[in-house]
Amino acid sequence: MALSIGIVGLPNVGKSTLFNALNGGGAEAANYPFCTIDPNVGLVQVPDTRMQALADIVKPQAMQHAVVEFVDIAGLVAGAASGEGLGNKFLANIRECSAIAHVVRCFDDENVTHVANQIDPLSDIEVIDTELMLKDMESMQKAVERTSKLTKSGNKEALALLEVQKRVLQGLEDGVTVRRQKLNDDDMAKIKDYCLLTAKPVLYIANVDDGSLPDGNEYVNRVREFAQEEDAEVAVVSAQIESELVEMDEESKAEFLSDLGLKEPGLNTVIRSAYTLLNLITYFTAGVKEVRAWTIHKGDTAPKAASVIHNDFEKGFIRAETIAYEDFVNLGGEAKCKEAGKMRLEGKEYIVQDGDVMHFRFNV
Repeated sequence: MALSIGIVGLPNVGKSTLFNALNGGGAEAANYPFCTIDPNVGLVQVPDTRMQALADIVKPQAMQHAVVEFVDIAGLVAGAASGEGLGNKFLANIRECSAIAHVVRCFDDENVTHVANQIDPLSDIEVIDTELMLKDMESMQKAVERTSKLTKSGNKEALALLEVQKRVLQGLEDGVTVRRQKLNDDDMAKIKDYCLLTAKPVLYIANVDDGSLPDGNEYVNRVREFAQEEDAEVAVVSAQIESELVEMDEESKAEFLSDLGLKEPGLNTVIRSAYTLLNLITYFTAGVKEVRAWTIHKGDTAPKAASVIHNDFEKGFIRAETIAYEDFVNLGGEAKCKEAGKMRLEGKEYIVQDGDVMHFRFNV
């Protein structure tokens, strides 16, 4: 599955700088460079050091990392819900994303103007959330009107749906985003088809000055406290530093990161945080033709995991030959894992674990 993340933020928070860093750099391995699909969308591979460890053993002809799609949602300003700043177009882009990455300014710089003339990350978050809630209110008001007509015949399903719709709408009118309304799984299933913007999981990207890396500052602490209330993730990055890193060769990059007390670029943290936020894990296929990473949801069964390769793999699933990543690397490959009894034959009920190296048997 292609993970799609919409990047939002007010003007001058570092959103464009961050997106440009993605645009210019991509991931660590050069065999899957960042590619621009259109001026506002790009793909970048998911950094995963396990890929190289597998490749060192298997010696494949190619490597294929999992990818993340980033969508630069430009023009989101106050009034976007009513169409200001091309608001309708960009709100539609957010609707198609799996999650929202909200870039929040957490640095002082008198040379970079803030639209509100003050540095207040929680206020910035509120402005964006308000626009998204206004759009959600519009969607729910229409939904309530449609469902109300169906309840006139006494339709029990419509009555149950209407109750949830009205409750969600009331929450929005009270200024509470859908993700903060603490709806249960059944309620969320009932409103899933409306693709509500404030129901989407959020990753807050705290853009800081280089002196606040890697742990953050007081502004970041406020964002973390806010995020904790809605089970959101927070990644601390310096968009300016990231934009400088993409211009460097690998040796210079490593030295620069070391001087800052960092082990890797902040963009790696952003991607990993997105995986955690969306409850995603990775399994691998490893052969002489290709070592490849596949993205699935935590809790997926073996047949479901197989379906991301091809639907026929799920339909005709027989079994999955499975080796834990640690065993594969420590023992030195598939053959030695077989000899040591570390290859397992898993059936349809098996829950795939992060890092599993798998080979699927199927018959259609």
